[in-house]
Amino acid sequence: MPSVVREGAIGALAGVGEVALFAAKAGREALTPPFEVRETLRQIYELGARSAPLIAVSGVAIGVVLSMHTRASLERFGAEAMIPAGLALALVRETGPLTAGLLLSGRIGAGIGAELGAMRVTEQIDALEASAVDAFRYLVVTRVVACIISLPLLTTLMNFAGMIGGFLAENAATGMSFPLYFQRAFTMVEARDFIPATIKTMVFGFIIATMSSFLGYTTRSGTEGVGRASTRSVVLSSILIIISNVVLVRLIFFIFPKAAGG
Repeated sequence: MPSVVREGAIGALAGVGEVALFAAKAGREALTPPFEVRETLRQIYELGARSAPLIAVSGVAIGVVLSMHTRASLERFGAEAMIPAGLALALVRETGPLTAGLLLSGRIGAGIGAELGAMRVTEQIDALEASAVDAFRYLVVTRVVACIISLPLLTTLMNFAGMIGGFLAENAATGMSFPLYFQRAFTMVEARDFIPATIKTMVFGFIIATMSSFLGYTTRSGTEGVGRASTRSVVLSSILIIISNVVLVRLIFFIFPKAAGG
């Protein structure tokens, strides 16, 4: 048993090392020319713009649910007027970024893992390399850059859609007007709440793209391997996003101490 555990630990550490080297290479090449601008823009559309409906609908639904829960809590203290501000802070600081990251780890992560995995098992990646095309830069780096750019934009959309959902819930419950709702919502929200929380989603985008690309790019075992790469992309990306979120929140509070307060 000890030898099995030791071999498992060594294998796990080797896997972590491979992913780390893969991520380091992707990060380095994303910052060095030549840049695949056209392919990057295509990936921004495929991974970012086409995810917008999912994010918008989810944001509205989350806003409605958060508004109802917030009302149920604040009504006990006669603080119904604070519902818009409380909802805005909850969305901007944590709920929006984390929910957007997890949703996109499902849609984008599975897509990247399956697409690159299929290209690997059908030898399309080998064909690109045989044609003197830098397959890593063309397939991996473009997706990494696209995810880093798309995640903050989609998170902003999630926050806005959540606010719209909150307004719909408040309007239905109390008849609150649109201008009054948003005036109250943004009385407590400042740049220190929005900017750090949104920027951290760039890290989420990097995690999703590199983990999914690694699993797809290194796929083996034919179509079975493609399905396994797709599933593992979603699971591992989601786990890493949740873990990294804890670290990033603590880092934000360290760099921006006022962000920890009201």
